[in-house]
Amino acid sequence: MNLIIFGAPGSGKGTQSDNLSKDFSLIKISTGDLLRNEIDKRSELGKKIKDTIDKGSLVSDIIINNLIQDILSEKKNINRLIFDGYPRTLNQAKSLELLLNKFNQKINCVISLSVEKDIIIKRIIGRQICSKCGLTFNEFFYPSNNKNHDCDLKFLVKRTDDQESTIMTRYDTYLKQSLPIINFYKEKNLLHEINGSGKIASIYKEIYAIISALKG
Repeated sequence: MNLIIFGAPGSGKGTQSDNLSKDFSLIKISTGDLLRNEIDKRSELGKKIKDTIDKGSLVSDIIINNLIQDILSEKKNINRLIFDGYPRTLNQAKSLELLLNKFNQKINCVISLSVEKDIIIKRIIGRQICSKCGLTFNEFFYPSNNKNHDCDLKFLVKRTDDQESTIMTRYDTYLKQSLPIINFYKEKNLLHEINGSGKIASIYKEIYAIISALKG
C-alpha cells in the first residue's frame, strides 16, 4: 500500500504520517527531509536548495522527481511508502503517477488535511525541534517540559524557514500551485478530506479508520 498525506505547511502531515508509518509498517518519504539532508551535505545543490527554501519558494520538479525515483527503485520500498509533503504541484502528481507505473506500483489513498490559515501560522512559528533527540514541540500547542522531554531546553531550535513572512509565502504558493492536486485525486476516487484543525489523536483516529478499511 502506498499513501499520500496532503496539506498546507503546518497542517500536521508529518505527525500523522509518523503515526501511520508505525501502525501500518510504512516507510515515510518526506521530500523536506530529503532536501534538508542535501543541505546538510553542504553540496552545491544543497546551497541552491537552501536559498530556494529560505525564500519560501518550491524546489524544482526535476530535483524532486529524481529524488523520488531513487526511492521507488529500491525493492525494500515497494508498496510500503507514505509520501509526506509530496506531490506539491499538479505536475509532480502526474510525474509521480508515471514513476509509480514504471515500477509497477500505485497510490491507494490520499489524505487531505484542511487547516485554517491562522492556526497554521501559530503551528509553524511555535515549532521547536530538539537537536539532540529529534522530537518536535510547539510553544503554543505542545511545549516541551519534564514530562514529555528528557533533553535540556538549550537543545530546542527553530528551522531557519519558520518565519512569518516565509510562512505566508509558502501558504500562498500552496494555494496557487497545490490545490489542483485535490481535484486530480478526487477524480480518481482516492481522496479523503479531513479537518486537520482538531486534536492530533482525534484526527489520527479518523485517518486510521480509513486506512484500516482499505486494508480490509
